Amino acid sequence: MSALDDAVDQYLGHLGVERGLLPATIEAYARDLREYLDWLQAERIEAFSGISESLVLKHIGALQLRGLSRTSQARHLAAVRGLHKFANAEGIAAADPSESVGAMRGSRKLPDFLGLDEIDRLLAQPDTKTAPGQRDRAMLEVLYASGLRVSELVSLPVGALDAHVFVLRVRGKGGKERIVPVGEKARDALSAYLSGPRQKMLGARRSIDLFVTPRGGRMTRQGFWKLLCRYARAAGITRRVYPHSLRHSFATHLLDGGADLRAVQAMLGHADISTTQIYTHVDRERLKAVISRHPRA
Repeated sequence: MSALDDAVDQYLGHLGVERGLLPATIEAYARDLREYLDWLQAERIEAFSGISESLVLKHIGALQLRGLSRTSQARHLAAVRGLHKFANAEGIAAADPSESVGAMRGSRKLPDFLGLDEIDRLLAQPDTKTAPGQRDRAMLEVLYASGLRVSELVSLPVGALDAHVFVLRVRGKGGKERIVPVGEKARDALSAYLSGPRQKMLGARRSIDLFVTPRGGRMTRQGFWKLLCRYARAAGITRRVYPHSLRHSFATHLLDGGADLRAVQAMLGHADISTTQIYTHVDRERLKAVISRHPRA
């Protein structure tokens, strides 16, 4: 194994242990860095000492020529810069040739969200006369009322809910924990689900998971997405609806109602306020659309 390969392995281990990044994120970095090392090998570079700033820029230029999207280029450059910064800090490399290479920002797609009427129709779809319907209603209400990621929703244990003050203790990206309040309608739906339907699905079985299936297992992300698609069609929503659409709707509707951006950031679990600011762009885009219909526009 070359020194470059060894440094990549150490860096990926650092991302998992020290930074607490999700396995999927680490896998994406690993693919980008494997491609980087293959490119360096083609350039006959076998050590950090042979890598210069101009070489890093040449590599990014090669990605552009390949037609890689700006978002993919930005992620790739973040992986390369992270590797060089780590190698320099750990004394593996004498310098960081990527230090002066500016971080690229991918062109971010505006989040897709549902209107209030669409949300109302969607949440009304589950048949609450059945135990699975009570569960589905509770999941939809909680997802929209709290802005959770679907991975956070399906992994909630029963103990995450504080029934006295009705808040959820959520473990998000990097294992970070946050407290999320639950609105009145979501509280009612959760109470109805926990009053009998959940145990009815479990039967004699026991589970620490909040949302379960009739077989006694935990609801999966894929299983919930299938349910969501079915309910969206039944609600007459013709475009594709994803679990993240409810998270986007939560944030957009909160800001529309005058919520503070920092408060929304805390509830979404965003580490950086710039991630939350995408929802203010939604407001601006909608305003532009309204102004464009003005007679003097």
